[in-house]
Amino acid sequence: MLTQDSTTQGASSASDTEAPAPQTGERPKAPARSKRAAILGWAVTLSLNVAAPIITYNALRDHGFSEFAALLISSAWPVVDGAVHLAWRRRLDELAIVTLVFIVITAVVSTVGAHSARALLIKDSCVTGLFGVLCLATLLAPRPLMFYLGRKFATDGTEASTAWWNGLWHVDGFRRAMMTMTTVWGVAYCIESAVRVVLSYTLRTDTMVILSPVLIYAVLGSLGTWTALYGKRSRRKGQARAAAAAAAAAAEAEAAEAEAEAAPAAAATEG
Repeated sequence: MLTQDSTTQGASSASDTEAPAPQTGERPKAPARSKRAAILGWAVTLSLNVAAPIITYNALRDHGFSEFAALLISSAWPVVDGAVHLAWRRRLDELAIVTLVFIVITAVVSTVGAHSARALLIKDSCVTGLFGVLCLATLLAPRPLMFYLGRKFATDGTEASTAWWNGLWHVDGFRRAMMTMTTVWGVAYCIESAVRVVLSYTLRTDTMVILSPVLIYAVLGSLGTWTALYGKRSRRKGQARAAAAAAAAAAEAEAAEAEAEAAPAAAATEG
């Protein structure tokens, strides 16, 4: 995503900047979001990572390019997005990297095996399965894939909002939520892929041509709905834990103050 904060030009990489870690494990408040920066960032991201690759792919296919060549050439747009983002914000855009990897995987898979209608359906299923594997593989990385995708949606790309999101990693509940989301998305897409491969072998091809995109969007919609609900529930639990911790700290401080006030009286009595 491409954004610019005029007060932070020339600053160090925003991906390495983190808000101060909260002392009680509570979720730090988000800074005010720049609507203009968010709109600009999403416009550039969607143009270079979604619209441009699709338009380029379709145009090349209409001019006789092979599926592999069209996919490979259209993958240049996420590279452009990453280069522009690096020059502007001094950091790579994780969504552009994921999009590029996904396009390259699709291009490679499209060259494997036969090119019949059934084979193409199976290849499409394998691509979504590989995305699920990619999600699960990032669980071994310092931060899982959903952390970076979440940052894309939850911030406007400015240094302040990026630092706020990075700082949330210090909150135990937030880390668990990101790991859980990544796991669920990874497992769901692996299962979705396996189901579509089996159905491609058992159902008629013309039936699968209709059913396959329905399954894709049904799984995506279900995961999006679950993620939104789970995120809200995790946030409420985090707020409840923070409130309980604050109440316990206040009670402990009050008890310590009462003990300090009672100490002189006890000493006088003993004297």
